[in-house]
Amino acid sequence: MKETLVILAAGMGSRYGGLKQIDGVGNHNEPIIEFTIYDAIKTGFKKVVLIIRKEHQEAFEESLVKKIRPYVEVEYTYQDINDIPENVVVPEGRVKPWGTTHALLACRNILKEDPFVVCNADDFYGRNAFEQVMEYFHQDNDADNYCMVGYKVENTLSDNGTVTRGYCHKDENGNLSSIKEIMNIKWNDNHDGVLFEENGEYKAMEMGTPVSMNFWGFKPSVINKLNNVFTNEIAEGIKNNPIKYEALLPNHVGVLVNNKQCNVKVLTSNDSWFGVTYKEDKPKVVAKIQALKDEGVYPDQLF
Repeated sequence: MKETLVILAAGMGSRYGGLKQIDGVGNHNEPIIEFTIYDAIKTGFKKVVLIIRKEHQEAFEESLVKKIRPYVEVEYTYQDINDIPENVVVPEGRVKPWGTTHALLACRNILKEDPFVVCNADDFYGRNAFEQVMEYFHQDNDADNYCMVGYKVENTLSDNGTVTRGYCHKDENGNLSSIKEIMNIKWNDNHDGVLFEENGEYKAMEMGTPVSMNFWGFKPSVINKLNNVFTNEIAEGIKNNPIKYEALLPNHVGVLVNNKQCNVKVLTSNDSWFGVTYKEDKPKVVAKIQALKDEGVYPDQLF
């Protein structure tokens, strides 16, 4: 198998205020995405697909890709706002991409044979996530069985604002039974509990609740399934919210699960997520990355 790492890197970084996907956080100006690729290579992944906006390719090439090409096969693909069904029209004034499902569908002509991981460019997952998914790939050959790595919600929060996470429920076999993207999750005022917004009111979320950080282990069969969900949904989504509608991968995996089109094993990580949702998150990320280097988890120079 040529296990492939697919990185969602076409976001606009509106809350961050810049191209956070390649903003340096290491002492050699490495972005988080470079640590993700390093972990994938160490775990045995053989190819990296970067889903970006075409106008950002030169920036990615100069700051990241030319360093990693000697170590792994790299391919670009592009999320294009005009890459939608023929009967759908882009609303006037719309500049925002169509979300993470749409981004993954930009790989539909690439991901045809081998299993692949999908993850975000600006989230740090830790090597254990890759190790668990790689083990799963080698144990389960069913084309319609997938997996995800879940994180405890309290290990995924920002100190600088709310976050969006995929709220997960598991069945008795450890498979995903439902998932829904929940917005505006945050610490409570005492920093000892988690809150989420529902219908304009903040409610408590149980500590330890598994949430998706968009770390998925898929097989190629998922592409056509997701394309069907996206195609059936986009017109209604635009009608309801023409400027901000997004096709969100956790929600669409949830549709597949509800329709019994796949099984998704929920693997768990006790690692703490960290990332750069907000510009103010960066100093903490820089400190954590340096601590991991000091502990010997990563070498001083990755590539």
